[in-house]
Amino acid sequence: MTEPETLDEAKRNIVDEFTFLGDWMLRYEHIIDLGRGLGDLPDELRRDSHLVPGCQSRVWFHAGRDTDGLIHFRADSDAMIVRGLIALLLRIYSGRRADEILATSPEFFEILELGSHLSGSRANGLHAMVKRIQAFAAAYRDAERAAEVDPAEPS
Repeated sequence: MTEPETLDEAKRNIVDEFTFLGDWMLRYEHIIDLGRGLGDLPDELRRDSHLVPGCQSRVWFHAGRDTDGLIHFRADSDAMIVRGLIALLLRIYSGRRADEILATSPEFFEILELGSHLSGSRANGLHAMVKRIQAFAAAYRDAERAAEVDPAEPS
């Protein structure tokens, strides 16, 4: 069984992929291909409560934490380019611990120059999706900390 990519490896591999492609039309095609490879989100997770506000397209995000404390994200969109952006986000953030997610700045995507090559509304949507991921991570981190508190012990 192969080990999952570390956060740094995932970032480096994505940068290498985009650098190799060079031309932005090829990069767009790659993002769309990533979107095609993203698994569909089951209908029961396509609830309004899972919609990401601030996205032009409909984007659903769902998070769950496994017994090892790793947060796994599932997401989908009705726009193929956004599905590709989701696939990039999941590659960076899914399967990580809350503190690791919160310590990973979204400025990483500036290296790829996504913000300058996406429409303003798509760039805002990317930012909204990162904020949603960070909000889930913060909630899980806070829940972990609360669970560690023993009300019977004096502080």
